[in-house]
Amino acid sequence: FMSETAAALCLSAGYHDTGDRMWQVLTLLFALFPCALVQLSLVFIHRDVSRDRPLVLLLHLLQLGPLV
Repeated sequence: FMSETAAALCLSAGYHDTGDRMWQVLTLLFALFPCALVQLSLVFIHRDVSRDRPLVLLLHLLQLGPLV
């Protein structure tokens, strides 16, 4: 999960260096939008399963939810 995100960020930086703005935006969109959806769904799962914990919510907002 983390390596896929890191690879997408490196690829996006490469597109930025070559000046290809459209592919940079599409790479970021297709890499980060699914991550945000996964984190949002994990927040709701954690709220249903256990009591409300602010640290877990913070980790999800920082895209580190799957590590929990």
